[in-house]
Amino acid sequence: MTIRVLLADDQALLRSAFRVLVDSEPDMEVVGEASDGAEAFRLAQEQRADVVLMDIRMPGTDGLAATRMISEEPSLAQVRVVILTTFEVDDYVVQALRAGASGFLGKGSEPEELLNAIRVAAGGEALLSPTATKGLIARFLAQGDGDDRDPARSARLGALTGREREVLVQVAGGHSNDEIAERLSVSPLTVKTHVNRAMAKLGARDRAQLVVIAYESGLVRPRTD
Repeated sequence: MTIRVLLADDQALLRSAFRVLVDSEPDMEVVGEASDGAEAFRLAQEQRADVVLMDIRMPGTDGLAATRMISEEPSLAQVRVVILTTFEVDDYVVQALRAGASGFLGKGSEPEELLNAIRVAAGGEALLSPTATKGLIARFLAQGDGDDRDPARSARLGALTGREREVLVQVAGGHSNDEIAERLSVSPLTVKTHVNRAMAKLGARDRAQLVVIAYESGLVRPRTD
């Protein structure tokens, strides 16, 4: 299956470079280019994109607003947003994750990292920048006082089985299905089943959202080291 990629960045030269790179791969193609968030939202609907490479800082409707628009649109439930940013970890990135982005990648990443990011996001996996630790992201996600936490999400944790909660903790730690299976002495297929059930019960679009929920609900505490 060919991964349909939408490029959203206000720099035409950068979009052109990304297009050449993406179109050179046999399993993916660029289906549209947007210079602002509103256009990205429109094209995501029109072109049936699978993955949107989204810049945060764009004129007019920025990438953060566009990410939220995409994640809240039922017809775009299959679309995954990967945030491209010059700043590896900042408040905008955290807001984007909360808004529904599947992860983020620095604009200075190597070409293979970008291509891998597209494939990872298309597969429904959580994508965290190779140069940013999960612990650092966790600290940003957990910033703020208790009023920033979502009580509805905390309450929904009660719908999870004990094993689903265990798996959620492992997902929040950034572990793959195979790694979780080994840690819990179960099969990868069993882990996948638990992950899918947890996403359904918690209303998560993908694994990245499970990570956000795990920290914001208080199930997992951020590292301080």
